[in-house]
Amino acid sequence: MSSIQLLLANDKKPGIKNYTAYRANGGYQSVEKALGNMSPDEVTEEVKKSGLRGRGGAGFPTGMKWSFLAKPEGVARYLVVNADESEPGTFKDRYLMEFIPHLLIEGMVVASYALGANVSYIYIRGEYAWIVDILEEAIVEAKQNGFLGKNILGKGYDLEIYVQRGAGAYICGEETALLESLEGRRGNPRIKPPFPAVKGLWGCPTVVNNVETIAAVVPIINMTGDEYAKIGVGRSTGTKLISACGNINKPGVYEIDMTCSVEEFIFSEDYCGGIPNGKRLKACIPGGSSVPILPANLLLKTAKGETRYMNYESLSDGGFETGSMMGSGGFIVLDEDQCVVRHTMTLARFYHHESCGQCSPCREGTGWMHKILKSIENGTGKMSDIELLWDIQRKIEGNTICPLGDAAAWPVAAAIRHFRDEFEWHVTHPAEAMVGNYAF
Repeated sequence: MSSIQLLLANDKKPGIKNYTAYRANGGYQSVEKALGNMSPDEVTEEVKKSGLRGRGGAGFPTGMKWSFLAKPEGVARYLVVNADESEPGTFKDRYLMEFIPHLLIEGMVVASYALGANVSYIYIRGEYAWIVDILEEAIVEAKQNGFLGKNILGKGYDLEIYVQRGAGAYICGEETALLESLEGRRGNPRIKPPFPAVKGLWGCPTVVNNVETIAAVVPIINMTGDEYAKIGVGRSTGTKLISACGNINKPGVYEIDMTCSVEEFIFSEDYCGGIPNGKRLKACIPGGSSVPILPANLLLKTAKGETRYMNYESLSDGGFETGSMMGSGGFIVLDEDQCVVRHTMTLARFYHHESCGQCSPCREGTGWMHKILKSIENGTGKMSDIELLWDIQRKIEGNTICPLGDAAAWPVAAAIRHFRDEFEWHVTHPAEAMVGNYAF
């Protein structure tokens, strides 16, 4: 197991949730360094040097995203933290906010300073109700100790942070839908351009980053961007939090440095601890429910026979034909007894329910796919349904305002691509399929 722990280095320390223990373990040093010795542009430059990529799923370079922020004279700028963690299989941001809330607050102070924002928001998933209280208590503590509010550390910089609860809508994880919701409207994604960096919250320049991304700013400033970039490999720099669940012995949140192989991550006692009851590995969804599922042979090795690693480039090697995505880091393991058709149907039901309905390919297509998959799973499907599913997902992908359509289409496409025999078995063995007596 990698000895490099940047975000979770102190997560098990007694009382780390509170300011006193957090400060005693090095907390808020990045704020002192940034406000005391660095200009806002120098902070952004360090983030650029680090190679930090957005940890919410897209993997876009964070420093570059910050540099796109428009800075018209006399116009407010905002940082909005996307804590609407609703991707099935993903729970790493919840862990950070629940157990190390001051790490997020510290990262927000530094990031807001770099962006010239004097008001910042945490938009949090509605189901995380108890975490709202934890964050608001941390905000009060930070303010009482001079790290928030007016004239932070006597350096002339002001910042207020507010927590806003969502209403349990997955679509609000999309940054422009989040901004619509934050402004008090229905969370429908906006057509782009203009992008939030130019016209975001209340028409002002805005940066939206997720919780893990902002938390990572703290070690970057403390250790410098160049040192952070030495961790990991290639363009996959630094550490990454992984939410591991499914058929594994040790589900939980792990911090890896992205030189870890997929096989080591699943079977090492330092991480997932293998598959219960000696079962074989069948497949895995490596980056949250929206990314393509991979069968065991392509999960452990690329199509070229090379070792598959837990990083952006290695997981996507070969494109969607033979690869997947790092995504949000939601690592879902399936053993040999799991039915891919049933799991695909469950995901299709989720995306059908969560579609905002703004785009007809997504609004109609997600429901259609769920209906067909339910028919196949229940033993009433036809062979032609498999081709129909393929055609529907193909017509959804790339034809919607936001990526939810893609997120709904990719799991279906990958399931058919890699496990067509299971779909065909459900059609040819309807009686067994109806009672869950799978024989593949």
